[in-house]
This record gives sequence, C-alpha cells and structure tokens, in this order.
Amino acid sequence: MDSANKTRPTDGDVAAFLAAVPDERRRADGQFLAGLMSEVTGEPPVMWGPSIVGFGSRHYRYASGREGDVAAVSFSPRKAQTVLYLTGVPEDYADLLARLGPHTMGKGCLYLKRVDQADPTALREIIERSHQAAQTG
Repeated sequence: MDSANKTRPTDGDVAAFLAAVPDERRRADGQFLAGLMSEVTGEPPVMWGPSIVGFGSRHYRYASGREGDVAAVSFSPRKAQTVLYLTGVPEDYADLLARLGPHTMGKGCLYLKRVDQADPTALREIIERSHQAAQTG
C-alpha cells in the first residue's frame, strides 16, 4: 500500500504560478503572502504539488504509523479564498485569531477572503507561531 503524500515539493516556478492566478485580488494576496512567509521563515518559496506554495518542511508521524513530510507553513490562492495551512489546531491560535479580522477556520486551515483585510501583526504572528510549532513539533 502506497501511503506517500500526494502533495510533495516540485520544481515548479512559484513566481510564474502566482502571476498566473486569474483573480487579481488572489494574485496580490498570494504575492504578499509569499514575501511575508519567506521573511518570517527565512525559507524560499517552493511549490508543493500544483497549487500550494510552501516554506520549509516538517516531518509528521501519526499513531497509525503513517508518516511523511509537509511544508512547515504554506498557502494556496484558491478561487473563493486564500487558504493558509498551519501546524497545530485552531485552539493553538485562538488569541491571534480574535485579532485577525474576517476569517474562517478548518482543521489546520485558515481561510481568508481578503488578506488585505486581516490585521497584519496578527497574521505575521500566526505564521511565526505555525513555523515555530513545525520546528519544535
């Protein structure tokens, strides 16, 4: 049984991927997040699969024995909103999410319709906390 992750680092061109995002708002959000995440993590952006931009990596292992590698922090400029993939659970970010502004949360995912409406300090701190959690995880 192949339990390898479907989403793996590729040699895709991040700048070209972001430049090709059809929606102007999503494109601007993606370019902003690529700069911010690179600055916070000290890592270059890398395409993970065809549509996720990731920074660094972390190894995980579940109780089931499944294990693999994922980006330490990453995002994807989806059609309806931009998704940030975080390390940990929503409760790990509750204090920052209260200050962030309009958003929704899933299990390990933060959804923003407009990144420019998010509190920039809270957004930076969320990325920092996620990256730190990935390094110590």
